[in-house]
Amino acid sequence: MNRRAAMATVLVLAWAAGLAMLVHREYFRPHEERLLEAALLVAPGANYFEVMHGDRQIGFASSTLDTVPNGGVEISDFFTADLVTEGRVQRATARIYTRMTRGLRLRAFSFELGPAIGPLKAVGSITDDSVLTVVQTAGRARPDTQRIQLLAPLYMPSVVPLAVLLGRAPKSGSTFHFSVFDPTALKPVDATIRVAAESLFVIADSARLDSLTGHYEPAHRDTVRAWRLEQEGGGILGGWFDEKGRMVQARQFGLFGLRRTAYEIAFRNWQLDARQRTAAALASEDIVESTAIASSATMSGMSDIGLLRARLRGGDLRAFALAGGRQRWRGDTLTVIREGVASLSTYRLPADRMRFAAELSAEPLLESTDPLVVNMARRIARGSSDARDVAERLTRTVHDYVKSTPMLTLPDARQVLLTRRGDCNEHTQLYVALARALGLPARAAAGLAYLDGKFYYHAWPEVWLGSDWVAVDPTFGQFPADAGHLRFVVGGYLKQAELIRLVGVLTIDVLAAR
Repeated sequence: MNRRAAMATVLVLAWAAGLAMLVHREYFRPHEERLLEAALLVAPGANYFEVMHGDRQIGFASSTLDTVPNGGVEISDFFTADLVTEGRVQRATARIYTRMTRGLRLRAFSFELGPAIGPLKAVGSITDDSVLTVVQTAGRARPDTQRIQLLAPLYMPSVVPLAVLLGRAPKSGSTFHFSVFDPTALKPVDATIRVAAESLFVIADSARLDSLTGHYEPAHRDTVRAWRLEQEGGGILGGWFDEKGRMVQARQFGLFGLRRTAYEIAFRNWQLDARQRTAAALASEDIVESTAIASSATMSGMSDIGLLRARLRGGDLRAFALAGGRQRWRGDTLTVIREGVASLSTYRLPADRMRFAAELSAEPLLESTDPLVVNMARRIARGSSDARDVAERLTRTVHDYVKSTPMLTLPDARQVLLTRRGDCNEHTQLYVALARALGLPARAAAGLAYLDGKFYYHAWPEVWLGSDWVAVDPTFGQFPADAGHLRFVVGGYLKQAELIRLVGVLTIDVLAAR
């Protein structure tokens, strides 16, 4: 090759390299840079949704997006629904306010649950783009402050569809990665979002009143193109979203369906229907029953189950605490063996506070150092320092002391002590507080429990008895809890929110029960 040819080759390669750099810069720019441009397309507006349970509307939701003078973006989300448990209607409400930079980075937020299921309020803010401060107030407990070091820009769940869809028409199968704040766990989580499908929807964007029925009906409909976004492994994100990143249709927590429609249809019709509900309609809407998983085997009763072997399918189960203690997790099969009382280890209380610092400490809504709780615990122990004896006494006493009543409120140990009412969460919260007050390491666990032919979502305590964590159930008065208890998570009410990912997707085949 002569010098002229060599020079030509170099020039061609340089031109190709420059073109490649230009293409890479234009089409594969950093995600944040693209967001800054895409966010210029954000248009203020409000969307309204019917909240459905099955084919019946039980609530109303709205999402309002606005820009602010300093160049930021605000989103206000509101959700309300009438939840039925055993014939009782309780209105649940939730509000989320999010303030972002023009590039859609989270700057501040507030998250609030209404009194029917709370009250719970969390307020967060980001300083120096690297530290998230969250102040949580639950019930009458003192505020709890957490500071979390951020390793990546943080986004709220309602913002992720904007970040994925604004300014582009993504292809099915595309994936995106975000650090997302999970309101149910009050912490950042790594989320991989996949564009699963594309479709057209017909949506009512205005309404007129039907004088015969007294209900609103669509006056004009619009055709909207939408993409289905899914969070890998399940989680808090998912649904159909339009090209502006606004929700069209989604399922929330595996229980509720949200459908975008005109304001009058979403809100006014719900108000009218709520007044006209019948007892039969209430029975068909029971939230607890709708989450139950039918058993493939008939078992005689909870107290008779010493061994349970079941195949679990549906959802990503890798992140759950299925293995450990009396549970064996192999492939897709879970084996639970109930401990015999005589085989349980014991020791003298109090336990080593250095070793069990977390399981012996007071927490928000778990007031183990409160004088009322401490005095109650000492009366139950009656001077005993034998760990096994104390654990059994607590199980029997809490079972007899607290009247089983369906509740949607956050469990507060001190309040349960005063009101003597609650469901499995209240029984568990009071038990754990009493145990910790006596120096007995205790923690909350949650998962599924067998009852009357079905598996129901349930919570119960675990206590440390010398060599392992032992499940007990003050709700059912079991010491130890029988093998019909399938533990999925360990931790308080926020940790239990992870079970939401399994609602409607988990199936259970009982292989052996005796």
